[in-house]
Amino acid sequence: MNLRRTPKEALELNLIPLIDIVFMLLIFFIVTTTFNRETEMSVDLPVANADPLVAEDEVVEISINAEGRFYINRQEVIDTDINTLKGALEKAATGRKDPPLIISADGKTPHQSVITAMDAARQLGFVHLTFATRLAPE
Repeated sequence: MNLRRTPKEALELNLIPLIDIVFMLLIFFIVTTTFNRETEMSVDLPVANADPLVAEDEVVEISINAEGRFYINRQEVIDTDINTLKGALEKAATGRKDPPLIISADGKTPHQSVITAMDAARQLGFVHLTFATRLAPE
């Protein structure tokens, strides 16, 4: 009886299939990931002593930053022209004749920008305007 073993080939670990799987997972996650570009703007609201108003669900909000740029429902309007602003307001109103409109203007916003927003709303027939403020400290 021969108890001697014959030398076998050395075991080797093939990493190529593992690398293929890792690359496939990487490609899957890159393709399925959504990238949202959210614009954030800082608005320093003026101070008022009035009681807070309960906002409705289908309200249109015009935000105006300190440089006078307009945002309709947090989407930036491409320029400060009144016709562009009116088009964006009509689109945000989604067919409603007179939606509630909230104007949130920074305390340092040029007065002309607020007047332009109010004029665009008036020309479209929106008369339910509210100005957003923050509560005065007591």
